Amino acid sequence: MALRGVWQLKKLIVSYCDWGGSSRGIRAFMESELPVFKENNPQLEVITELIRGQHPHLKAFYKNKNERVICVKNMDPEDVLHHATRLRSALGRKVIKLRTRHVTKRPSVQGTWSTALPF
Repeated sequence: MALRGVWQLKKLIVSYCDWGGSSRGIRAFMESELPVFKENNPQLEVITELIRGQHPHLKAFYKNKNERVICVKNMDPEDVLHHATRLRSALGRKVIKLRTRHVTKRPSVQGTWSTALPF
């Protein structure tokens, strides 16, 4: 995703094994979908990395120095493309758990408004 017009994903590393069966889908993704993905995203540096004997994964590096790793073991090429697109579209921020569903700087004295008020 672009924050103020700047894409946040800098580098995407596609790690796979040329021998293992769990990398079958990502090898098919690299043959069919990856060249089109590279053409559509010229701002992105895409690197393929051969790691023998391990499950395949996608590793994303963002401008705010965060990184995300997604395991794509036994996935179809379409699913791998979906995960790569989601990594490209993400901002790279850390996920924080909110204490309440309603977040405000000035909470109401009367309480949170809801439609299910008893009459």
